[in-house]
Amino acid sequence: MHVSAAVWWLTILGIVGLLLFDFFFHVRKSHVPTLREASVWSALYVGIALLFGAGIWIFGGSDPGAEYFAGYVTEKALSVDNLFVFLVIMSSFKVPRADQQKALLFGIVFSLLARSGFILVGAALINIFAWVFYLFGLILLLTAGNLLRPEGEESHSPDNLMVRVARRVLRTSDTYDGDRLFTVQDGRRVMTPMLLVMIAIGGTDILFALDSIPAIFGLTQNVYLVFTATAFSLLGLRQLYFLIDGLLDRLIYLSYGLAFILAFIGVKLVLHALHENNVPFINDGEPVPVAEISTGLSLSVIIGVLAITVIASLASAKGRAQNTVSMVRRHAQQYLDVEHDPELRAELFAKLLAEEEQLRRLPEKFRRQIRDEDKLMALLRRAHEEHDRR
Repeated sequence: MHVSAAVWWLTILGIVGLLLFDFFFHVRKSHVPTLREASVWSALYVGIALLFGAGIWIFGGSDPGAEYFAGYVTEKALSVDNLFVFLVIMSSFKVPRADQQKALLFGIVFSLLARSGFILVGAALINIFAWVFYLFGLILLLTAGNLLRPEGEESHSPDNLMVRVARRVLRTSDTYDGDRLFTVQDGRRVMTPMLLVMIAIGGTDILFALDSIPAIFGLTQNVYLVFTATAFSLLGLRQLYFLIDGLLDRLIYLSYGLAFILAFIGVKLVLHALHENNVPFINDGEPVPVAEISTGLSLSVIIGVLAITVIASLASAKGRAQNTVSMVRRHAQQYLDVEHDPELRAELFAKLLAEEEQLRRLPEKFRRQIRDEDKLMALLRRAHEEHDRR
């Protein structure tokens, strides 16, 4: 599918326009999005992506259209998994909920810029070296294996290399000043922790790109389709964060579904590499006659696996228990962190009591596991003791 320079520029301007609209009309004024606001705007951004894909299908053909949708669905699923890490970062840095939007939008913009760079590098490597498909396939297979390892919040440390360097080099205050990056402390202009939050999100975005870009190149090698599918999967991610915040921990089987999808695309890449082979020590540098996986089959497998994964997660008793425990932990910690807002403290404690009641209704095997979590039980005791003291 040939794309003219004019279409490229119109697409880029359209994406930049959506980001600017998001900033000036939603993020510029700090607030916590309501469920209705998050739902409407999430649906709008998904609708825009689907309409764009329909345009690709109509004007570019069914094959490019299927490649775009396969790439978009895969990248969207990966971005939802990444939201969990964003949640850990926000919680670790104790970012006020009303001020989280700016950090999230920064993460989206930074991720789009970083992935655009990776896309250009990946496209250049593919054009020069056919064996890059072997490398991309290996990366996806290794990533799929890593996703199968059990992990929790503790495994997603926000204190990455970029944050450690920033802490050492930059002078930051101990408290936030709204969503501002700079404030005045002891008569000196210093940076706020919000800057460290943005650096942490930016650092993790780079790691995310290392597996998401090879994944989408396994579905299409058209740079325009790779760029647009990636960009539209990121747009609306901020609204989606607030929409499914309470359900992120419920998707307990998402990592297994993503592992299968990445492994499937990894195999697809290896088969394509064998078909295009020019590596001297494989079949004497000649192409290997192997069957390749079609785009239509790829799209069907991706949608099917994600549907099964989400339905199984939502129906799982373990998922409900894990989600309740995560919400209890989060609200207990938020209650202890809030000091100067009695109304917010009362609201958080009421939520905590309601969720503790949900814990008591869980099956005995889950309640027994919860009682064995010493850190969680100590956190709940501290929250109740603080409430009684006040």
